[in-house]
Amino acid sequence: MNYKNKKPIAFILGPTASGKTELAISICDSMPVEIISVDSVMVYQDCDIGSAKPSKDILSKYPHHLVDCIQPNEIFSVADFYKASLKLIEDIHSRNKLPLFVGGTMMYFRSLIKGLDVLPERNEGYRAELNEIKKNGDTNVLYKALQKQDPEYASTINKSDEKRIIRALEVQKTSGKPMSSLIGYQNKNHLSKQFSIHQYGIYDEDRTKIHQRIENRLRLIINDGLIDEVKNLLSKYKIPEEHPLRKSVNYKQAISFIKGEYENEEELFNRALYATRQLAKRQITWMRSWEDIELFDLKSCNKIKDSVKTLITSL
Repeated sequence: MNYKNKKPIAFILGPTASGKTELAISICDSMPVEIISVDSVMVYQDCDIGSAKPSKDILSKYPHHLVDCIQPNEIFSVADFYKASLKLIEDIHSRNKLPLFVGGTMMYFRSLIKGLDVLPERNEGYRAELNEIKKNGDTNVLYKALQKQDPEYASTINKSDEKRIIRALEVQKTSGKPMSSLIGYQNKNHLSKQFSIHQYGIYDEDRTKIHQRIENRLRLIINDGLIDEVKNLLSKYKIPEEHPLRKSVNYKQAISFIKGEYENEEELFNRALYATRQLAKRQITWMRSWEDIELFDLKSCNKIKDSVKTLITSL
């Protein structure tokens, strides 16, 4: 990739609990950088414990862009992230600092590298119709509908992936075109054409290390008051049933516990642990197929810091 005459931006990505935030803060201590959070849950106010959001003291000392942006009854989309990121990069560069994107929401990173598919906006009315059909039909009724309307796209997703199924049906309804005919035709104004993107991934072949970190952090999350946080969210905000937050790791399991669907907190822990490990597995799978990325194991993360330092001279 040709980086000549392009201002730099840096990505630090990795599975959940891999130490990305701690590394970014360490970089901030010694270099002119500003952190941009790449996390689809930290963006919501009052979602602190379940998202492992940095403490108020840390956020005060090391401000993170795109944290605590909106209320949990609103929805922050990939398009919202993309648009906000473009403005932040411009602002940060104007201060002669390096934009440092840090997180684990891979679709957000992908939007910056590949651009956005030109798709219609959400159609809340039609989504409500689909949810009624789902309630009154058999288990895979929406997937079967997608198979009839867009068999090509249906073959690429899991039949239990409600989020993508509903989005595909919504796109078909709103645009009159199947999702399979629209994806891949991205907005050409993506960042790789404008900036030199330097990508650093935290990835360790030994999965037991990240699994242990996940388990340790989850115990802290539950002990620090996850259940009370989620109770407060549900009482303070009217969060739609199809809101992404309700499906997010830790929040989904906590809501099920509050509804009495789990026998005890131990089951809550085990369910959340399994979901978090699955999330980490998906994140690692994304990274292993990622282009133009340098991978570092957990023990060599400081090498990322050294590499980022070399980018500062090109600001």
